[in-house]
Amino acid sequence: MTGLLTTNQVHDLLKVDRTTIYRMVDDGRLPGIRVGKQWRFQQTEIEQWLRRRTLPGDTPLNIQQSSLASQTAQQTDLRSALPLACVQLIQDAFGDMLEATLLVTDIQAQPITQPSNVCGLYKLLMRQTDLSSVIVGSYQHLADRTSLEPRFFTNEVGLLCVRAVIHLEQVIAGMVVISGIAPVLWPPNAEYATHLAATFQVKPGEISTHLHEVHHLDKRDQDRVLRCVQRIADIFSHIAKDRNVICGKLQAIASLTTLDSGMAN
Repeated sequence: MTGLLTTNQVHDLLKVDRTTIYRMVDDGRLPGIRVGKQWRFQQTEIEQWLRRRTLPGDTPLNIQQSSLASQTAQQTDLRSALPLACVQLIQDAFGDMLEATLLVTDIQAQPITQPSNVCGLYKLLMRQTDLSSVIVGSYQHLADRTSLEPRFFTNEVGLLCVRAVIHLEQVIAGMVVISGIAPVLWPPNAEYATHLAATFQVKPGEISTHLHEVHHLDKRDQDRVLRCVQRIADIFSHIAKDRNVICGKLQAIASLTTLDSGMAN
């Protein structure tokens, strides 16, 4: 057989029912192209998929993904995987609703969005130093933590922050960080305020003026942040996954169009 395969032909090759084939296409485990109301499958990719069946008793549901899905699995750069303008709007909305500062970073803890709902103290510190230099050390520490359960951590400024991981094709590709939340013992004493001023090269008097400009959340609202942070990260994970699947299908269609044009010539 050459070219495109029908669903019946794939059914004969894989020895699974049509419902399973459609489900595998929907979640990206099997590369397919919709032509009108019918699905078609590239023979070469199906053959590559079949060659991965090397273990006795393997079924199509626990085999490695197809070559098309494998290609998208390697694309773990969130900057290219996420529609950043859309992500920024979603992040801004959650920042307002949770009354805290939100930011999306890559796995190296480098920001890929602009921070949302930035508290006044952060704005002051960012006048002399960019966002990464103000709090990226905390983010890097969070990225290095082995525990994936969201929990609060005190950053260099002395404020509470928490992170949740963003997955892209089963790989941790980035983080959602919620920060700027005042701990129980806030504001800090004069000695700590002087330390902050020296660290971030700001006048001590300015630090004292802006110490209260942070996010004050009670216990209930802090618990809500802990419950929501991973759900927000999961939203971005799903967006990245769906976008990769769509881009993969568009690339496959473009390849077929090129191939058809070449055959026509």
